[in-house]
Amino acid sequence: MAKIAKAAFDGQDLAPQWTALLAKLLGGTAAPGEGLDLALMAQLRGDKASGLAIQHDVLQSHQLYRVAGGSAPPRLRVLALAAATDMGSNTPIEFLLEDSDIELMLLYIVPGAELPSPLPAHDVAIVIASDSDDCQHTLREIDAVAARWPRPLLNPPQRIWHLDRDKLHALLEGIEGLSIPATIPVSRERLNEVAEEREPIEDVAAALGFPIIVRPRGSHAGVGLEKVDEPIELSLYLDEREEQEFFVSRFIDYASEDGLFRKYRVVFVDGVAYACHMAIARRWDIWYLNAGMAASEAKRLEEAAFMQTFDIGFGRRHRSVLAAIAERIGLDYFIIDCAETKDGSLLVFEADNTAVVHNMDPPDVFPYKPPQMQKIFAAFAAMIAKRAAVAAERAA
Repeated sequence: MAKIAKAAFDGQDLAPQWTALLAKLLGGTAAPGEGLDLALMAQLRGDKASGLAIQHDVLQSHQLYRVAGGSAPPRLRVLALAAATDMGSNTPIEFLLEDSDIELMLLYIVPGAELPSPLPAHDVAIVIASDSDDCQHTLREIDAVAARWPRPLLNPPQRIWHLDRDKLHALLEGIEGLSIPATIPVSRERLNEVAEEREPIEDVAAALGFPIIVRPRGSHAGVGLEKVDEPIELSLYLDEREEQEFFVSRFIDYASEDGLFRKYRVVFVDGVAYACHMAIARRWDIWYLNAGMAASEAKRLEEAAFMQTFDIGFGRRHRSVLAAIAERIGLDYFIIDCAETKDGSLLVFEADNTAVVHNMDPPDVFPYKPPQMQKIFAAFAAMIAKRAAVAAERAA
């Protein structure tokens, strides 16, 4: 994944490789791993349906894969437990372990296929499936055997289940210095009542009130996300959507004094917070790719300062909040997307275990990023080694 995604990120033409692999697949000569590469390319080319169809067919006969790495004998072996889902719903662990001396194996947990017995030899296992609806089978299957897993099992399903948008608020509520608006699941029928002004939004949930943020339940990467200021806007929004279930939360204005919005991604590895990126834009619905960071030297200088001074700046200001988040969520590895409110609180938008943490940005434009990403990758590898060492001592 890391190599193919990097090629696509850099604008390389994947068509020749796509054509060659597709010919092998149609001719019946493609290896299972090549089939998964083809499925990934289809998704990167924007054809998610074909990618998932190819992946489904490949996984019916083969569920275990070794990610190609260095030629030297590996120091440790990690078994990542994945769901048969789209490329954004499993932790992109290949980025975290790329160029390391840790061997990575992917085991897809799919309906109708039992876990291999015996399990492939490994030192540490980690669940990389998300809390999304299409990963629930995988999480249940792993959870059923988690207590008997023969090696350390990181990011267990019981913890991942708490990351769903409507559960996260209840989990983190009450942390001093934290702001996290309640996310309420609401049916289309109920929203129509509000849109037609037959029911006030406050009757749906006391925590709500216009303006609101609404999105289809189960959506990711901003698909269907809108800020709605009044009932008529909600009516127009629903006219353009076909989904029947939505998540709704109160909008919190987190613009800074200069009118710009700043959104931060913080990575937690073994309970320690690390700066991942900072996006700055005039729009509230920021993603790194729509913030125009590459086009603004001033924005990049601010992001560089955020990373380089994290431990004495952002991280220090919110030290107790970040520590409480790490403790309550309890995952070995996860991220939060967050901001700072006008009163200085930490505003948390979401937490998950599958956001992309990568080192793909061009170093000539973002020279401050590679050292920070390598710091995160080193911390992840150190955590793997620590868990393996503790298990070995207990077994001795």
